[in-house]
Amino acid sequence: MRITVPDQPAGRLTDAWRRCVGTSRFELALRRDYQDSLALVQADIGFRHIRGHGLLSDGVGVHRPYEHDGKRRVHHSFTYVDQVVDVYLDLGIRPFVELGFMPSGLASGDQTVFWWKGNVTPPASLSEWADLVRATVAHLVDRYGLNEVRGWPIEVWNEPNLEPFWQGADRDAYHRLYEASAHAVKDVDASLQVGGPAISPGADDWLASFAEFVTDRQVPVDFVSRHAYTSGPAQHVPFGTHQTLAPAADLLTQFAAPRQHLAGTPLADLPVHITEFNSSYRPDNPIHDTAFHAAYLAPVLATGGDLVDSFSYWTFSDMFEEVGVPTALFHGGFGLLTHRQIKKPTYHLYAFMARLGGDVLARGDDHLVTRHRDGRIAVLAWAPVDVTGRSPAPDRHPLALSIPLGPPGTTSAFLLRSSVGEEAGNAWAAWTEMGCPRSPSLRQLHALREAAEPARTHRALPVAAGRVEVDLTLGRHEVTLLELSAVEDETPQWWNADRLLGHPVAADRKEQQ
Repeated sequence: MRITVPDQPAGRLTDAWRRCVGTSRFELALRRDYQDSLALVQADIGFRHIRGHGLLSDGVGVHRPYEHDGKRRVHHSFTYVDQVVDVYLDLGIRPFVELGFMPSGLASGDQTVFWWKGNVTPPASLSEWADLVRATVAHLVDRYGLNEVRGWPIEVWNEPNLEPFWQGADRDAYHRLYEASAHAVKDVDASLQVGGPAISPGADDWLASFAEFVTDRQVPVDFVSRHAYTSGPAQHVPFGTHQTLAPAADLLTQFAAPRQHLAGTPLADLPVHITEFNSSYRPDNPIHDTAFHAAYLAPVLATGGDLVDSFSYWTFSDMFEEVGVPTALFHGGFGLLTHRQIKKPTYHLYAFMARLGGDVLARGDDHLVTRHRDGRIAVLAWAPVDVTGRSPAPDRHPLALSIPLGPPGTTSAFLLRSSVGEEAGNAWAAWTEMGCPRSPSLRQLHALREAAEPARTHRALPVAAGRVEVDLTLGRHEVTLLELSAVEDETPQWWNADRLLGHPVAADRKEQQ
């Protein structure tokens, strides 16, 4: 059945899908390969903000206690902070600030998380923690200007509902931390944005209690944050993890949860930021490298902006060391980009999104049709996936569209199609066909980069009565971008392809007679 796409837009495509992207611990941005990867991401996609852990952890060196004249004192040092933020701004991306983890010199205990040992205990002194937050935010304002930093959301901690991220998953202790942090931020300037509670899936009961706490104690809050994942229990193998997945629609259900749970509270109308989302939270789950993953997330990117103000993919790069240094080119891969700038299908999904138009003409279970201001049409289409693995997705998925294309009098359209799937744009498949080399040679790396590029085809299509009919057949787990533009024929009158080999054509023979 052919789907007739309306000529008039049904709404606007929000930029919620690229308002933020996740990254690993803060100081990794000092590395050149990290910066090169982020530069490529920004050139192809253009995220607005970036969020990661460890701004206040020991590796960044902000909190520096010392003894002088027999008294304990604290020096705040921002050398690494400045270098990282300078890199971000130079690349056109701004911090989404996460306040955490606890500096060891301020921690009340020695519980840590991750290979790099971020301390997750409450502060030994709430007043000293508030001083640290105040000094950090004030420094950012002094260095980058109040008008700039007003646009940087400041989130208090990360997943305090989980014991690995907050000692005892103590809700009351988190509320106290949030209160001290929020007031410290507002002490610098009342217009700065602060929020939380940055909870993980399955902890929505924290939202109502958080709303009650900040309301009763008149604690500032400018946005609400939550995380969303669909993966089940981890099944470990050497240097890797496998997990079951819920259908992608479950991510959209999680996106909608904060507003549902906060309805009727004073926080009901606040912006909602999903500051982490993905299929799996595990950095060593190879599902992120596959074509399946791009097709799985496509409907989420297409519709998630209707539910929240931002949703941040976790994370943009495989330079990510939660469970240690990655052990291979792909295993350990978690983000949009693998080591040595080899792009993944999910990377291309985001790059395709960046080429869509602003007006939404139609949405379906397998497509999103948009129009640019100059009249060009861009269509994102994807094949269905099966998360159970029991009934493999079909090898062919048809989609027929009737698309409006002008201006009046247009008779021909130029179609450019870019696709990734099980064969095209799939470096993971090429890597496995190579025998999964642990340290690919330069020749193999070059081949992988080539294999990672989307398949691109083009053709002319007729336009009749202001419409062009497009018939697609998507392969298994394929995601495709169609770009349609009206053709204005400027072919010279004397042009004839038959002359390419220098032979006279019929018109020439007539002239000679």
